[in-house]
Amino acid sequence: MLVLSRKPNQSIMIGDSIEIRIVDIKGDQVKIGIDAPKSVTIHRKEIFEEIQKENIAAASATAHDLTGFKNIFKSRIHKKND
Repeated sequence: MLVLSRKPNQSIMIGDSIEIRIVDIKGDQVKIGIDAPKSVTIHRKEIFEEIQKENIAAASATAHDLTGFKNIFKSRIHKKND
């Protein structure tokens, strides 16, 4: 892990297109600004980990788990045909 010291309004560049700027420091809290291309997704780590867990759970869903959805769609198709 690279550790750098920065003061408010100083930045760190990641590659050519991502800038991390120290916006404010108050007590034990640091506010950062991130300037990155729209194609780069940015999440707080705890949110990223939740997304990963949900993706793993969705990928491991079995056909049995999806039976309820199948029945919902079947009932909608039957209603349209009536």
